Amino acid sequence: MTGIGTIINTASIVAGGLIGHFTGKLFKPEQQESLNRACGVSILFIAIAGAMEGMLEINGSEITSGKSMLVVLCLAAGTAAGELIGIERGFERFGEWLKAKTGSSGDAGFVNAFVTASLTVSIGAMAIVGAIQDGLLHDYSTLAIKSVLDFIIITVMTSSMGRGCMFSAIPVFIFEGCITLLAQLVAPVMTTEAIAYLSLVGSVLIFSVGVNLVWGKKLNVANMLPAVLLAILAAYLP
Repeated sequence: MTGIGTIINTASIVAGGLIGHFTGKLFKPEQQESLNRACGVSILFIAIAGAMEGMLEINGSEITSGKSMLVVLCLAAGTAAGELIGIERGFERFGEWLKAKTGSSGDAGFVNAFVTASLTVSIGAMAIVGAIQDGLLHDYSTLAIKSVLDFIIITVMTSSMGRGCMFSAIPVFIFEGCITLLAQLVAPVMTTEAIAYLSLVGSVLIFSVGVNLVWGKKLNVANMLPAVLLAILAAYLP
């Protein structure tokens, strides 16, 4: 069945959000804050591992680094485009709409939780590659693995940030579902090099999400999302 991977991933986020919502009530505010920072540190190290995998190479007994200009140019140009478009504001408006429709008007952190969680579970190569595999081969194994990771992440984030995290299931469902349906068109574009570049720049964006969790919101990560598209395009440059 085409799309079962997206359904599993969406369900895992909702399940993690529900568990996190009820377990979060067991923690005091200062404990929730500590849990939030711990989640941020975890995301930082996951992102660093992904970025280093893309930038470091082992040549004999030496370790060399590369693709620095790729990261700089994609982030700079992508952020400029995102700021002009106002992607972050679009996320926030949708979050505000969800906040009103779900009766969460009293939850001051709802929108921030929704945006942060959405970016955490949507950015990355696993979502795109897994959705393409699901659409072309009916193989949902990659999205199933992602579902386990997302379940754990959203459970912890909801416990510390609130139930806004649970609604990150909506952008994940739309994003992965669209790629699955359009897999025939997307697959030829996603070469091995394009996936590698996507993973590298995506890891840097996930690192930025971790920075916001640990030190408070410092970066408009949603406005940096065009950098991922530029990373894919960069794979086709001479």
